[in-house]
Amino acid sequence: MAPRLSFDPIAEGKRQWEKHWGPDAVSAMGAVTSIMRAQQILLGRLNATLRPHGLTFPRYEALMLLYYSRRGSLPLGKMGDRLQVHRASVTNVVDRLEAQGLVRRMQHERDRRAVLAEITPEGRRVAEAATAEVNSAQLASSPLTSAQLDAVFDLLRALRIDEGDFDR
Repeated sequence: MAPRLSFDPIAEGKRQWEKHWGPDAVSAMGAVTSIMRAQQILLGRLNATLRPHGLTFPRYEALMLLYYSRRGSLPLGKMGDRLQVHRASVTNVVDRLEAQGLVRRMQHERDRRAVLAEITPEGRRVAEAATAEVNSAQLASSPLTSAQLDAVFDLLRALRIDEGDFDR
């Protein structure tokens, strides 16, 4: 962990940005830099919470996607689409989950070209135990309140819609 600073480096970045580039993009610079730092904080906290279960947050997301699927299995391509990551990333995550015995690969029953990832009973057990801890930690979102978290969701949803992540 880095030492605690005596000043807010993002506020200082905003000050420097305005001094050198003018006021036009100062708000965007401060917000985007804050979002990126928050992502680092949340990912670090979530990975620490999940580590005792042998999971990272990307592996946890994939495991939960399979946990919630109707049949407990999905094609790797569909997993990539739903997790909004490149197929190579899904392959890597599934490789690791398979090595842990939490998922298994199998051929699609109708499309021999497609490979499915299927959650195992051990995968379900780990998913449930990990989720209990993640929920207990409020998904590492402390000290934000439910109202603040809802506001963040609402604010960032417009950005995701604009990117075309989903239909309104």
